[in-house]
Amino acid sequence: MAEPTTLTVPASPALRARGVWPTLRRRAGFWVPAVLLALLVVVALFPGWVAGYFGHGDPRACDLARTVGPATAGHPFGFDVQGCDVYANVVHGTRNSLAVGFAATFLALVVALVVGTLAGLRDGWLDTLFARTTDVFLGFPFLLGALVVLISLGDRSVWTVSLVLGIFSWPVMARLVRSSVRSVRGAEFVLASQAMGLGAWRTTTRHVLPNALGPVLAVATIAVGQIIVAESTLTYLGVGLQAPAVSWGRQLAEAQQQLSSAPHLLLWPGTFLAVTVLSLVWLGDVLRDALDPRQR
Repeated sequence: MAEPTTLTVPASPALRARGVWPTLRRRAGFWVPAVLLALLVVVALFPGWVAGYFGHGDPRACDLARTVGPATAGHPFGFDVQGCDVYANVVHGTRNSLAVGFAATFLALVVALVVGTLAGLRDGWLDTLFARTTDVFLGFPFLLGALVVLISLGDRSVWTVSLVLGIFSWPVMARLVRSSVRSVRGAEFVLASQAMGLGAWRTTTRHVLPNALGPVLAVATIAVGQIIVAESTLTYLGVGLQAPAVSWGRQLAEAQQQLSSAPHLLLWPGTFLAVTVLSLVWLGDVLRDALDPRQR
């Protein structure tokens, strides 16, 4: 009597993702940006507590009798032209700048996962529709498209700016999701799960998407920094966040008239912006290498 045969499903690479963390934790290049970003997140979550270590810590508590100047006792970053504490403004601006970056990237990532996965799993008219739609969005320069939409909006809050930047950010990530899904959908572990009778939904969520997310997450990390820069640029041009919102972009815009006489107004928000963006790009590069099995 012949022994019954069993179907062995090849191990999914997602099940071997435990090897990513040991790879990351052994790299100093991971810990440096991770610690910097963790500190910035703490500042964004508790701006009043962090700003309160020096002076009053309130960015809107201004003294018009004070003249613009560099650091003084209790005010390490000095004062702006309105007598407001620059340190308190930089600290409180961290929340809005990071909020725009993460919210817009999250929105773009969700849209990219849905649209890119459908296009990657299906051929024919759906894939053609996806290609033409992304071509339309990519036909508009990123900043120019966001600028035109924001000018037409009356309210430019954190969530409005995040929504507009997220809408113009999803096509690049969606194309990456589509290519990643197409490279995974014919793998042995996917075909084996289909042979075992798993439905399309379970196969996609348990096997296809987890193994297609690696390069997408790395690009999304870098995209956060790009969107923070975009928000600062739009605010600098006068079409980004509106008062009373505080962000690094608003501080840079207000500092342009005082650059020669008060360079500290540009120095501190610019330094925070540069450190944040460089840390995100650095972390994205490290994640990309760690999630690529050829690099491990």
